[in-house]
Amino acid sequence: IRAAGPSLTQLGVPNPLANPRLELRDSTSTIGINDNWQTTQIGGLITADQVAEIQNSGAAPSDPLESALIATLAPGSYTAIVEGLNGGTGVGIVEVYDLGATSGSLLANVSTRGFVQTGANVMIGGFIVVTQPTRVIIRAIGPSLTQFGVPDALANPQLELHDATSTIARNNDWQTTQIGGIITSDQVAEIQNSQLAPTDSGESAIISTLPPGSYTAIVSGVNNIPGNALVEVYALQ
Repeated sequence: IRAAGPSLTQLGVPNPLANPRLELRDSTSTIGINDNWQTTQIGGLITADQVAEIQNSGAAPSDPLESALIATLAPGSYTAIVEGLNGGTGVGIVEVYDLGATSGSLLANVSTRGFVQTGANVMIGGFIVVTQPTRVIIRAIGPSLTQFGVPDALANPQLELHDATSTIARNNDWQTTQIGGIITSDQVAEIQNSQLAPTDSGESAIISTLPPGSYTAIVSGVNNIPGNALVEVYALQ
């Protein structure tokens, strides 16, 4: 699990988070903390120095101020929290890599909450389909966050799905399918049958079988209205 900030500068990302701190939680408590990946913080499930292990993973952050945790996790739900050290703000990336892809493990769902702004500061979720085509549902959640006490929930999130070269699907309000790209027919019944239909009609969703490759889900507010939102990807098989 990585929290990147300073290295985003070389990708042209404005206002990157200068010093990201990473915290990992299971369903009950904090189980790992890191600030600067070259300095291991012992505690929780982190019982030994991790620097060599992170380097050997092939996924070490490129900047010493970025953070990382490496661990074998039991089945369950986990939350990775990224914040700026000493209250710093900026654009950051939180990433999860499955290092045990041949062990029978499955990364079944990734959900990321963040504040959606405008222009270059919309929310972007990237994911990779490996090995074989995979059925997924991608959701952009906003209004229903209010019931969980999330302030300034994004009133009307819209969703774009990109592959490595272009936009391949769009949706604004999941009960209205937008035909185009890989979406060739009405999706409402499919989304309902997945049992992962958004609970608010103003939220967005796309369901599709994707071939192996890299994908990006972009969440923005209709009419450039900002707010807190979730971008989620579920593997359906």
